[in-house]
Amino acid sequence: MTLAWRLIAGALAPVLPAWLRLRAGRGKEEADRLPERYGLGADRPPGPLLWLHGASVGEALSLLPLIEAVAAAAPEAQFLLTTGTVTSARLAMERLPPALRARVRHRYAPLDVPRWVRRFLDGWRPDAAVFVDSDLWPNRIFALSQRGVPMALVNARISPRSAQRWAQFAPGLARAMLGRFSLIQPRAGDDAARFAALGAPPMLPPGDLKASAAPLPHDPAALAALRAACPGPVFLAASTQPGEEAIVAEAHALLRETHPGLTTIIVPRHPERGAEIAALTGGTRRSLGQAPGPIHVADTLGELGLFYRLADVALVGGSLVPHGGQNPMEPARLGCPILFGPYTFNFAERTEQLLRAGAALRVDPPDARALAAAARHVLIDTDEAKRMTDSARLLAESLAGTAERLAGPMVQWLRAGHHPAPAQDERESDTP
Repeated sequence: MTLAWRLIAGALAPVLPAWLRLRAGRGKEEADRLPERYGLGADRPPGPLLWLHGASVGEALSLLPLIEAVAAAAPEAQFLLTTGTVTSARLAMERLPPALRARVRHRYAPLDVPRWVRRFLDGWRPDAAVFVDSDLWPNRIFALSQRGVPMALVNARISPRSAQRWAQFAPGLARAMLGRFSLIQPRAGDDAARFAALGAPPMLPPGDLKASAAPLPHDPAALAALRAACPGPVFLAASTQPGEEAIVAEAHALLRETHPGLTTIIVPRHPERGAEIAALTGGTRRSLGQAPGPIHVADTLGELGLFYRLADVALVGGSLVPHGGQNPMEPARLGCPILFGPYTFNFAERTEQLLRAGAALRVDPPDARALAAAARHVLIDTDEAKRMTDSARLLAESLAGTAERLAGPMVQWLRAGHHPAPAQDERESDTP
């Protein structure tokens, strides 16, 4: 399977530039930075370098507390952060603490073509590498292993379906990749069990980097303006997926029977769906500068912290449909009562902890009537709402510290690093 993947990736290399240009035309890539996808654009700083990779927004942002922890313990360390999406690149660099920005370089990750990966590693020569979640690419992992670069897989997550597919179609490849990691830290106990079944070596106790993240940021002036524009209660549907907005709009109509001044704010997971959602719900759009109406579609990026602070109750999206749910610890840190539907398998352990602590309510069945009933309960019973938010905040505080625990071995790796030079027979031309 390893050889097969290398051959497939190499065979696809001639058509990948056209595919990347097509993505750039759709706004999925930055056209002037496409060479980075071929492993070009290295600008290695002097000193020990830690490479961290998070494919999309949530994964990239979860690495920020780890960068901060390593930077505090090793003032000499430099960082290369790679991502796979335009949105994750922008938000991750925006949310870096200003004092760290000079020590962090961002690049788009090279595609998993053997010679592009070699070119990337020849240019950057990382002393250690960190991958988050389940972004496992064979050529990348084996090339690092061959160079003796220690690797960590953190917040390691694998769904039952993915684990079954690996076990069925490529058990040897899964075992070989996982065996190359010097450190694996599963996100939760059920993830640990699935990785162990695939042949992972002994792992660290579970821990969640997302629980170490700072509260989502916000603009205080924008918050004050929204509070003035929404004098009644605010119901938030955060990070929604297709199929959920219609349920939310129907629940909004039911809630307005008892709360006529209610404003419902829908924040889609993908802001480019804003026009579609506004047409479906009759809502106003934040991206167009429109004032909030009874339903307001917040089709912007990086403002979820603002809306969680504004809301009197919030649905964590992706949970009314079989998407698996988004991170419920974000509202837990911000004093916002939490609702989620029955589909929370992406964060199963966290949602169960919140339910056991009385810090959240589950909406089941995932329909408008049940959603309206849960939101109405929280809006009417303010004492219950406060108990929920206090319990959620205590749970979030108890889960913190993962970044600091992981920083120790990474600092050791960096200080033992040797900044390897590229082998002469691995040097590549500047063409894809």
